[in-house]
Amino acid sequence: MHASSFKHWPRRVPVLIAGGGPVGMTLAALLARYGIASLVVELDAGYCAGSRAICMSRRSQEIFGWVGADKPLVEKGLSWVGGRSYFRDQEVLHFQMPSEPTQRFAPMVNIQQFYAEEFAHKAALAQPGLVDVRWSSKVEAVRPHANGAQVDVASGGGMHTIEADWVIACDGGRSTVREQLGLQLEGTQYEGRYVIVDVVQKTRRAVERLAWFDPPSNPGSTILMHRQPDDVWRIDYQIGDDEDPVAAIKPENVLPRVQSHLAMIGEHEPWEPLWISIYNAKCLTLPSYRHGRVLFAGDAAHLVPIFGVRGLNSGLDDAGNLAWKLALVQQGRAAGTLLDSYSTERVMATRENIVYGAKSTEFMAPPNYGFKLLREAALRLATEDSAVSALLNPRQSTPVEYVGSTLNLPAQAGASDDAASPLRAGMPAPEARLRGLDGDVHLTSCFGHGFVLLHFSESALPADLAALATEGDTSPAAVRVIRISRQGAPGVNTLVDEAAQTHARYGAVQGSTFLVRPDGYLMGCWKVADAGALKEALKPFQTTVAA
Repeated sequence: MHASSFKHWPRRVPVLIAGGGPVGMTLAALLARYGIASLVVELDAGYCAGSRAICMSRRSQEIFGWVGADKPLVEKGLSWVGGRSYFRDQEVLHFQMPSEPTQRFAPMVNIQQFYAEEFAHKAALAQPGLVDVRWSSKVEAVRPHANGAQVDVASGGGMHTIEADWVIACDGGRSTVREQLGLQLEGTQYEGRYVIVDVVQKTRRAVERLAWFDPPSNPGSTILMHRQPDDVWRIDYQIGDDEDPVAAIKPENVLPRVQSHLAMIGEHEPWEPLWISIYNAKCLTLPSYRHGRVLFAGDAAHLVPIFGVRGLNSGLDDAGNLAWKLALVQQGRAAGTLLDSYSTERVMATRENIVYGAKSTEFMAPPNYGFKLLREAALRLATEDSAVSALLNPRQSTPVEYVGSTLNLPAQAGASDDAASPLRAGMPAPEARLRGLDGDVHLTSCFGHGFVLLHFSESALPADLAALATEGDTSPAAVRVIRISRQGAPGVNTLVDEAAQTHARYGAVQGSTFLVRPDGYLMGCWKVADAGALKEALKPFQTTVAA
């Protein structure tokens, strides 16, 4: 159990976060970086048991980097770039995700969820006095009102009533907050079930995603395997529609299947089980993630299939999107309507994740006989024609573009003929490696703490653009202005793109300017900078308003 550093229960808090999983802890850490205090209420006595969500995307690693939790994550985790799929005992797919040595993070890192929770928690506590985590505590009732919500929390045999300016529900798929507000998830729930098993066994096998369809070790099943830290294998295998799910997770039924498969793939070291659970895929979401001063994130807002690893990663993207907006509103720097864009953007992202997740689920766990026939046909063809292997792509998680977001700034009039830049507002800002005063700098390391204005020029930074920078501001409204040149020496606000990598990825020419939001998304892209227009665009985030 983790003791709280706060002795008494507060009567009022700026933000109450229901749920101390990786999404809730990360949100608390992000808010603390902006000076916003929060109370995290978690039912468990400590970090979760079992591996649970294990694959963290490059984008999630960047979000962890915003709070200083990336280093322990990468050091402990096992990075990977691709995977293999087999039909029976024949390889039918070997895929590689985009990756190169100059990138800051690998496309994916495998790590047990409890480590992610620990690292996010420690990052939150690194902001003294701003994050109060209460373990073994449960939100029992939520009564929203115009200026916040009154929340009843059961803990230590007593009940505590807390007034919160904002309540963020990160309390999972069985969200009490969602139930209290009478809200229901909408979408599709699949019948196919997977048993999830963690086993500890030493191996020298490469770190990659492994999948078997109808393997000789477990005929008729589908099996997924991932290596994890601490010599742990995560094994997911499908059970038959006629199998009893309660009996399916009994050790006497699980262990022989695991042994059969480990033997088939040549893993003969001694092993033992650590954790067993069961799962079935769901494609569900709330239609809106904002209900007055109560907001939803992670599994409380949406449930997406594990295939393609969009669950935890989409939840961390929720936290990254919400934190800066909530901080600005709570600080009175932006109108409360800014939070509407959180819901709009993240619901859009969820619906896209659901589309891809549903396709993956229908392949990994066919919902009917017709889908099973189609899958077997694709797998058989893939054994004879490698071109068919593309049909087996697991569609790993990638950041979503916020098409049509109200925060996207329009391109300049007359700039529609500019075919040089592949970027537009609403896209995640690309990564690139440059040279700074202290050596190599990854561009994404400049994001996550406020607005960033990127100006591509071989000349000195124009005075009117330089004047947009704010000094000493630690809020999300802060603006950093960076000049990117191809030649010359780096400076305090100048990065050198010696390999022209940044220019290529941004499609930049002399004078190109890009405004990046605090969550690393492009807010505006222009061929020629207009300081006056930029100042006007930033004004809604820098003006004192009523919350």
